[in-house]
Amino acid sequence: MSRPDGTPAEVMHGLYPFLYDHDRDHDGRTGRTTGRNGLGTAEVEAEAVRSAAEKTGEIVRLRERMGAESAAELAACAEEMAARFAAGGRLFSFGNGGSSTDAQEVATAFLQPCDGPALPALCLTGDVAVVTALSNDVGFEVVFARQLAALGRPGDIAVGLSTSGGSANVVRAFEEAAERGMLTVGLAGGGGGRLAELAERGVLHHLFVVPSSSVHRIQEAQTTLYHVLRELTWHALGPAPTPRAHSPG
Repeated sequence: MSRPDGTPAEVMHGLYPFLYDHDRDHDGRTGRTTGRNGLGTAEVEAEAVRSAAEKTGEIVRLRERMGAESAAELAACAEEMAARFAAGGRLFSFGNGGSSTDAQEVATAFLQPCDGPALPALCLTGDVAVVTALSNDVGFEVVFARQLAALGRPGDIAVGLSTSGGSANVVRAFEEAAERGMLTVGLAGGGGGRLAELAERGVLHHLFVVPSSSVHRIQEAQTTLYHVLRELTWHALGPAPTPRAHSPG
């Protein structure tokens, strides 16, 4: 994940300038408080509403674009995932930072769904002891690859998330997964970064790239993508078999 330039305070001020106007003047005659930009409380609130509406519009348009451009590949990917699950395959998810949180949600969505069949899934960021041991004793760049080397097998599924597409440990994990005959599915942002290179080499079977430079918009769109992928996979698997009734006696 790339970091914005500047100190944290400068970055936040750039994102929300109307909230970081510390030099305020109070007009005792009118009772109106204004900042150095001349905005009063009402104006600041209005600007906050405008900013929220603008960001909401951005993610709605981005999701609509991804839906239009990725519908066919999402359906194809779901069919392949369903075939792997039906044959006894398992899903392993991974990512860093905010993408780690998304990776945990990916596993949870398949393993403990609100509706639909439960499918075997494990997030590789969930075991702190394993993650810290590998990071300390071997290196953080192999923290996911080593787990796939131990747990993965042909027919399994590897789902990795990276907003930049450049996370070294995600790249290494996909390379390991491909060597083991796993189905590889990547979610990235921007231009796809190093994950786009893996897709060109055939290491990544499916890559969904969110065309945005905003980490926030990328992660919001990726959330939609993997939930849609989960729904399509369930549909591809078909209805769960109805348990046979046992006759008394």
